Amino acid sequence: MTGTPAIRLEGLTKRFRGGVTALEEIDLTVPKGSIFGFIGPNGAGKTTAIRLMLDLLRPTSGRVELLGENPRTAGSGLRSKIGYLPGEMGLDERLTARQTLSFYCDLHDTSAEKAFDLAARFGLDLDRRIRDLSRGNKQKVGIIQAFAHDPKLVILDEPTSGLDPILQRSFHGLLRERQEGGLTVFLSSHVLSELQQVATEVAMIRDGRLLAVRDTATMRREAPHKVMVRFASPPPDDLFEGLEGVSGIEYDGLVTRLLFRGEMDTLIKALATREVVELHSTEPDLEETFLRMYGEDAR
Repeated sequence: MTGTPAIRLEGLTKRFRGGVTALEEIDLTVPKGSIFGFIGPNGAGKTTAIRLMLDLLRPTSGRVELLGENPRTAGSGLRSKIGYLPGEMGLDERLTARQTLSFYCDLHDTSAEKAFDLAARFGLDLDRRIRDLSRGNKQKVGIIQAFAHDPKLVILDEPTSGLDPILQRSFHGLLRERQEGGLTVFLSSHVLSELQQVATEVAMIRDGRLLAVRDTATMRREAPHKVMVRFASPPPDDLFEGLEGVSGIEYDGLVTRLLFRGEMDTLIKALATREVVELHSTEPDLEETFLRMYGEDAR
């Protein structure tokens, strides 16, 4: 993933009238071929950043490059390489899903057959009018139109909103397939578990400022495992003394609960000195790391 990045933001700042600063000096680089997560609480500035990238808003200062080009001046040539799903998509309620997708494909001068294939994959009834579709099915229409013209970059704002868990898995499968084909995905979400499943890197934003950019593997290593151990007999209070990475120990008779950060093999060897009846370890998730970095007010 070398060379020109898919997205480059340098000093991106947006201030609105009345002194409201939506974004402040955002520097961000998204490598080609990655699934890049953009996370933060509602009102953090995620959607504003996306609109600036797509030249739907103009920055107060700073610059944007998509696929090595300036979206303000590159014109339709660049736009044809980009798929976009807004957080709230306006659709003509009178049209059927088939007519809607055909319209978007005509805009990109591409066959609608790929869109119809994706519709079959997601179980979308193409012949129902938009006004008769559920929220989840309308979201399917939005997702399909973003991918149907084989873009080089897709920018998705809260794409799984309204999708049930089974369809979310299908959507994640689509992302991974397209990534293997060289697609870059910029995925904005406040659903942390979603990004944990699909993103290779995540950027965290709060109050219009970039907090951190981390790869998900590192974040998982830094987030503590929640461990529950049931012993055959009460363990000594000093069982974990000197063991690095252990914290939050709670003894309750035969059951011990703790947090562990590090290589599990180290913990297992310490436990092996006692007779263990039951052992549970909960995989770390991004949410714990996210909340630690943001502070409790991020809840």
